[in-house]
Amino acid sequence: MRIWSLHPGYLDAKGLVALWRETLLAQAVLRGRTRGYRHHPQLERFRAAPRPVAAVATYLRHAHDESVRRGYHFDRSRISRAGWTGALPVTEGQLAYEWRHLMDKLAVRDPERRAALMKEPTIRPHPIFTVVKGPIESWEKP
Repeated sequence: MRIWSLHPGYLDAKGLVALWRETLLAQAVLRGRTRGYRHHPQLERFRAAPRPVAAVATYLRHAHDESVRRGYHFDRSRISRAGWTGALPVTEGQLAYEWRHLMDKLAVRDPERRAALMKEPTIRPHPIFTVVKGPIESWEKP
C-alpha cells in the first residue's frame, strides 16, 4: 500500500489509479469493513487524526479532484461523506524520500513525466498534509 504524501498531480496515470484504489482500501480498513491491512503502517497517520475516516475521506476527495482534472472517471460516491478541515503533519524527510521513490518509478514507467517533474522548484505535499521538519516517518519501510 502506498498512500503518497506527495501532491497527486505528480503521479502518472498508473500511480494515481493505484493511490485511488489503495486509499479506498484504507478507508474500508478505518471503517472496520475489512480484515486485511488493519495493521498497515501507513494508516498510523490517519489514525492519529481526531476523525480518521473523515481524514482519509478528505485525502480521497483531493485524489478525486485530480482524477477529474485529468478526465478520469473515479467514482466519488465511494468516498465517505465525513468531512474534515484539519491537516496532518508530514516530515520533510518523508516527502523527500517519496519524491525519490516516485522519480525511480517514473524513470521506468514515464521518463518524459519524470524529466518534466525534475524541473519543479519545490516538492508540494498532498493538500491534506502540512510539512514539518524531520526525517523519514517511523512507519516507512525504506
